Amino acid sequence: MRTAHITKRAKSARSRLATTFATTAGAVLFGSICLGTPANAVPAFAVQTGQACQACHVGAFGPQLTAFGREFKIGGYTMRQGAYNIPLSAMAVASYVQTQKDQAAPPADGYGVNNNSAWDQFSIFFAGGLGEHLGAMIQTTYDGIGKAWTWDNADVRAVTKLDVKGANVVLGASLNNNPTVQDPWNSTPAWGYPYTSSALAPSPSASPLFAGSFAQNVLGLTGYAWINSTFYVEAGAYQSLGSKTLTRLGSDPYSPGDIDGLAPYARIAVQKTLAGGQLEVGAFGMQSDIHPARDRTTGNTDSYTDLGLDTSYQYTTPKGDVFTLNGRYTHEDQSLNATCLLAVGAPGADVNACTSNTLNDLRLDASYYWRDRIGGTLGLFDTTGTANPVINAANRTFKPDSSGIMLQLDGTPFGASASPLGPRFNMRVGVQYFIYTRFNGADKNYDGAGANASDNNTLRVFTWFAY
Repeated sequence: MRTAHITKRAKSARSRLATTFATTAGAVLFGSICLGTPANAVPAFAVQTGQACQACHVGAFGPQLTAFGREFKIGGYTMRQGAYNIPLSAMAVASYVQTQKDQAAPPADGYGVNNNSAWDQFSIFFAGGLGEHLGAMIQTTYDGIGKAWTWDNADVRAVTKLDVKGANVVLGASLNNNPTVQDPWNSTPAWGYPYTSSALAPSPSASPLFAGSFAQNVLGLTGYAWINSTFYVEAGAYQSLGSKTLTRLGSDPYSPGDIDGLAPYARIAVQKTLAGGQLEVGAFGMQSDIHPARDRTTGNTDSYTDLGLDTSYQYTTPKGDVFTLNGRYTHEDQSLNATCLLAVGAPGADVNACTSNTLNDLRLDASYYWRDRIGGTLGLFDTTGTANPVINAANRTFKPDSSGIMLQLDGTPFGASASPLGPRFNMRVGVQYFIYTRFNGADKNYDGAGANASDNNTLRVFTWFAY
């Protein structure tokens, strides 16, 4: 989901760059995509570990991780079986998108108001471990909608393993460009459901800043400890990159703006065995002060404090069927001093009424995979917050509220056997349907021009290739 933490000025700046630079079409797949015979991880990881995809991933394809996959990621992608291999891989995603009613305008240049088909993206990965202490997953992506290359998710790690008074401890550091891209659970934003999406599909305008606004616009360093494969603690900070650097990397430097100083990040989690499965319960937090659209003329910043809870449960039957539950709740406090001062001249703007806001976001999903190959996922989301006529000016109710249901059916036809295109090729085919019960503030006439939330109900058929 795209966020609404952008002033009108920022939106204008972003539109000027949109024809040249586009952000990635959603958080898609990280370096542990399944490939091979039987379905393996990213070929580089597969050759490196010698493990079948089912050992690391749910559904014979990424990015949902198993307990083993989490250990591999926390261990810095360093586990190896065999000699050094070339750590390169590639993937592509194509889809067809149809909304219940035609959209008010085409979603991108060169597309219609409905029934659009596209190659959503093509990515190249560097993914592998270097010795026992260093590893990385670095992705670059061609955005098929925006027609531009951009850097994508990056996670470079240094790790060591210790025995501390009888406790097995993994100590690590992650240099990354997207808060939670380094997280080992699929209950946090970077790798949360839905795992693939298209920029051609409509989406609500508001979500917490923490849920993707900083992706590929910052660089952060975090340190973590994984104790007895049970307790996980992590802390660090993020800083915005310069506008020229982001432009060269293909990212929009004006959205959501630049961080004033450093934005601290913290994460804790506990994972235990329960009823034969793995249960995780955790919490996370991030605080950031931002100059919206990099505008410093007001002498103020917008302040965001995101705090949340998450949980995950995964159980595999003796026959290989996999059940997974994920949940996340995020509460965001906003103090929009800079945005409101910049909007003083807007008709009807009230600085005092604009400044203080809250946003609450709940995400739940449950999936079942038969024999770890053919599966279905049901997801629910509910976003609510303070009515604000400045930042939600396009909404009839001025509220950021959106809610709905996300359905997906998918299968991995070569998940347990060689594909006709060779052992390195694999693919996932699937269908999604998004049902909106509220959209940008209301269920009926949310924009004041007669549009209903259900008009945005979206059917998407996709194919996900990996090699």
